[in-house]
Amino acid sequence: MNDNNVTHLPIVEGEKYIGIISEEDLLQADNDHAELQTLQQSFGNASVKADEHFLKAVQVAVENGLSIVPVVMNDNEIAGAVAYSDLLKHASEFMSLNEPGGLIVLEMEGKQYSFNEISKLVETNDAQITQLNTSYDPETGMMEVTIRINKPEVSDIVATFQRYEYNIKYFFGEELYVNELRNNYDNLMNYLKI
Repeated sequence: MNDNNVTHLPIVEGEKYIGIISEEDLLQADNDHAELQTLQQSFGNASVKADEHFLKAVQVAVENGLSIVPVVMNDNEIAGAVAYSDLLKHASEFMSLNEPGGLIVLEMEGKQYSFNEISKLVETNDAQITQLNTSYDPETGMMEVTIRINKPEVSDIVATFQRYEYNIKYFFGEELYVNELRNNYDNLMNYLKI
């Protein structure tokens, strides 16, 4: 477990998956020769089917606090296991986080959300949505919409959302206006030095 940086271990009997145990439960065992039957009450049963989407494995890992997720076939035969760190790497690729682009987070009431309108506002600025995620905060009743776009320059898009009275919670990308303003200022200072 130390060699693979995991804190959970799938338990199999033959080829059948019978559960998962944490390193903590193993360390609390009475002696070094404890049989698996005596630890069986500590087994969890979390796993994913081999044909399920990887996001299901992420969900199972998060819900159960697992460092590794067992992957089983329909007959509960173990197909393998996937480490949580590998799931995060795959999620990063899935969300195109390594691709250039900008990020804008909007906050709105659920009834105000319209994918078509948001998409139209982004596309009017010669950009495309590459990823869109929503989350709902039950305490505030507000929806958070996270948008990844294919352009690193987000100033025009942020301005468009503000013009349509969207609440911009956060944005990340190149701010073209700030860069242009800085260039103009630098040019003016150079001119005045002459």
